[in-house]
Amino acid sequence: MSTGRLERSYLKENEGQQMKQAGCYTEEKTMKKNIQPLKVLGAFVLILALSVLSGFAQKSPKEKFEFLPLNPIKMPKIETLELANGLKVFLVEDHDFPTIDIRAVVRIGSVYEPAEKVGLAEMTGTVLRSGGTASKTGDDIDRELESLAATVETYVGQSSGGFVSSMLKEDVDLVLAILTDILVNPVFSEDKIDLAKIQQRSGISRRNDEVGGIARREFWKLMYSATSPYARHPEYVTIDAVTRDDVVRFYKRGFYPNNTIMTVWGDFAMDEMVQRLKITLGTWPKGTSDIPSPPTVKYEYKYTVNLVNKPDVNQSHISLGHIGGLMNNPDYPALSVMNNILSWERMFKKIRTDEGLAYNVWGTYGASYRHPGIFSCAAQTKSESTVYAIELMLEEVRRITREEVSDDELAKAKDRDLNTYVFNFDSKAKIVNRLMTYAYNDYPMDFMETIKTGVEKVTKADVLRVAKKYLKPDKVQILVVGNKEAFDKPLSSLGEVNVIDITIPAAKDKQ
Repeated sequence: MSTGRLERSYLKENEGQQMKQAGCYTEEKTMKKNIQPLKVLGAFVLILALSVLSGFAQKSPKEKFEFLPLNPIKMPKIETLELANGLKVFLVEDHDFPTIDIRAVVRIGSVYEPAEKVGLAEMTGTVLRSGGTASKTGDDIDRELESLAATVETYVGQSSGGFVSSMLKEDVDLVLAILTDILVNPVFSEDKIDLAKIQQRSGISRRNDEVGGIARREFWKLMYSATSPYARHPEYVTIDAVTRDDVVRFYKRGFYPNNTIMTVWGDFAMDEMVQRLKITLGTWPKGTSDIPSPPTVKYEYKYTVNLVNKPDVNQSHISLGHIGGLMNNPDYPALSVMNNILSWERMFKKIRTDEGLAYNVWGTYGASYRHPGIFSCAAQTKSESTVYAIELMLEEVRRITREEVSDDELAKAKDRDLNTYVFNFDSKAKIVNRLMTYAYNDYPMDFMETIKTGVEKVTKADVLRVAKKYLKPDKVQILVVGNKEAFDKPLSSLGEVNVIDITIPAAKDKQ
């Protein structure tokens, strides 16, 4: 308990006595004679208590903290199952709460939608659920699930689709029947497709409202190219081009049981759950998917300076970096430690703490499962310190490629990685869903343990080696979203400036 909390607790516990000491009860004048001695006694006790607690005060930030070794991760018992239709399932019994949860990933995603119909994938994921089935409308399903306090949702993201469901254990048969009906008998009603289009058009109209959103979107386009499936976004014209037939075809292309991996965890008996799945989702017809490997990323390392001019803001959002890598790179543990040092031990302290320039500073060596991520450093600073902040960021990237880090920096970075590692396993849900993700991406089931072991072995020489090998400080792409008239120096002092137009193309008039 902190000193402040103890003092508040002490005062609360002695509130009645202090009220008397303060003279709240004055019927007898003789009580006044005792007020001062009691005040002195109370003050003495309080000071004594606080002085004792001072020995337990928080350590100074300058003192060295020593972290104990991590306890072994206790893995739950996980059963695996493959139904006759090819649906792969991970099952975990968890009797802490009377609920059951389901999550599944389907090998489909927006990276596979036609460039002229961007938005089709998201629309398919939405209307698969909202569009109803041959026997029930989407609104009927809403009402039934609400009466059960249950959920069933479907989605299609960038690199995967899927569905999620949550229910009380006594409703499992009803909810599994609803989920199966949605997957097997969707009708994709036209009115729900129209509603999904309205929602996407609304998102397009508001996409320039938030500076951080602009920065993320335009930086990804610099990294992957504006036409890449990993960076493109819907426009009015691409939404208008989508038809119901497109939605049905996209659904049929990927939503098959033999193209799906699912997890089930919660309060159930294993044998009973297996039988339930066979009776329900086991009827989902097997199909032939034509999903190819994910699109490749072609990146050209080059130095560029880019600006989105926003005269209506008084701070700049800065991003700089280049393409990253894959998570299964043997050097990924060393890159993770290196990024911790660069982002937190150096850039954060230099730009925010020492210079006081930034509201926020962060960085990441991005790595994805199946396509390269992004190495990026970012900061938010007042307009008048924009260029100076960029110069400091560039210098820190260069410095980590030139010299070894200190023993203290290495120790802190590794501790940060290892002490956040346990949060990947602090619930059975996280564990089983992580295993599903590894299976979906063809990674080994012990991949996270491999990363942990790799981090433990990282040395100062490793950090310098990977920094030199993977970071290219003279070939970063710089993006600033801000008011150029208020910058401390012209952005052109960093190089030729490419001005990015974020005007939203108007929708075509319908004839």
